[in-house]
Parts: sequence; C-alpha cells; structure tokens
Amino acid sequence: MAYAEVNGLRLWYEQHGSGRPLVLLHGGFGAVESFAALLPALAARRQVVAVDLQGHGRTADVDRPLRYEWLADDVAALVGRLGLGGADVLGYSLGGGVALRVAIQHPGLVRRLVVVSAPCRRQGWYPEVLTAMAGHDERTGERMRGTPAHRVYARVAPRPEDWPRLWAKSGELLRRDYDWSAEVVALTLPTMLVFADADSVSTAHLVEFYRLLGGGHRDPGGDGTGRPVARLAVLPGLTHHDILGSPALPAAVLPFLTHPVVPPG
Repeated sequence: MAYAEVNGLRLWYEQHGSGRPLVLLHGGFGAVESFAALLPALAARRQVVAVDLQGHGRTADVDRPLRYEWLADDVAALVGRLGLGGADVLGYSLGGGVALRVAIQHPGLVRRLVVVSAPCRRQGWYPEVLTAMAGHDERTGERMRGTPAHRVYARVAPRPEDWPRLWAKSGELLRRDYDWSAEVVALTLPTMLVFADADSVSTAHLVEFYRLLGGGHRDPGGDGTGRPVARLAVLPGLTHHDILGSPALPAAVLPFLTHPVVPPG
C-alpha cells in the first residue's frame, strides 16, 4: 500500500496477491474498498493493483478537472512506474470509462481489458441516469453525507472536507458529452464487457458496444472458429449498483483473464 507520484498527483494504490498484474479501477465516489467482495477471488489468482483515482479515496484532489483521458494517463503512468507493462485492466462504471481510455491511449500497456457497467458513449446511459448525473453538484454532495460511499471517504480521504468538491467536479465531468465509438472499433486487444441485466446502461447500448468490438455480427459456426475475440457477459438478477458485490462477476471474468483467447480463423 503506497503512493506513487504521477502527473503532479499522489496516486494511492494497493497490491494484493501474486502473478500476472490486474489493475482495478473503481466507480464514481468509490475507492479501492469498492472491490472488497472481489479481492479474495481475484488475488488468489492474480497480482491485483487497486487504484484510488484523482480526488477519490486516499488520493487527494489537485487543481485539475476530472477527465477520463487524464485519469487514464494517471493509470498508465502508474503501470509504467511499477513496471507492469502487459497488465490486464478492469474498471467499473467511471473506472470502466477510464479503463477503456487506458486501452485506447496506451494500447501497448494493456494485455486484456474488462469494462464493467460502463458505456462507450455518453448517450449509452438511460435518460433518467443522464438527468441524475447532470444534477451532481456540491448541494448533492451535502445531501449524500452519511451514505456508505461518504462514510468510506470520510474515513480515508486526506481532506474529508473535499466531499462536496468531488461531487461538483464529478458533475462537470458527467455533463460532458463523449463518443468513443470510432476508437473502440480500432481496438485489437481482447476485451470483455460485463453488464447487469438491469443496468444503468441501456440494453440497446451494450449490444451496440459489443458489435463495435466485432461481436454479434454472425454465427460463429459449429466449431466456434468464427467467434469474435470480444466477450460479452450479462449477469442475471443484478443492477448497476450491486454487480460489484456478486460472486457472478469474478466467475465470469476470471476465465476470460486466464484462458487463451483464440482469434477468429
């Protein structure tokens, strides 16, 4: 457990287990504690490196807006600092967007990518989710005091008083439009998408996202040689908010991370 100086930021990270590195990136207002339910299963097979992104958890905020692209550069710098080239990266929600940007911006650093409950363009969220995101500001942060996320933040953050500031900066990020579809099409690394069957990302978009990665275009054939490199998992009976705590998530992800992925013949 330590800090790394990257891009003017003291980035907190924790390492658990041994083996090929797997970088974990939490969701908005989260921290490495978000992965508590997953860590035992993942660290039993991998060297897990869990990161607190800018302004989250133990990583203090700096005088810089929150941007997916800059957060991705921070993670890439950490991977380089720790000598983890060829790491797998798994991100959830906000962290899923950051993980996707790491793969896009620093393709040589990422071996396999897992995106959990995150779209590749802003309009992939359901309209009511976009409305809620647009309302994130300091007043929202004040109303969220006492929630589980706030209790973790109050316990571990270097400056607990920055909680409303985090909500304001997150709202500014989440109101910005983005569409990474063209860059997703160009990805060549094995990528797995994981969603809940009642996610905050629309069902139509998860299919669209999978198709951009080369999936869902044709029958793979009787021997499966026509199957795409990309993988899609839709986990039943879950939502965007409880997918991280489900044992179904490591059960779906670990085979993808550990088994050979054969390109289409």
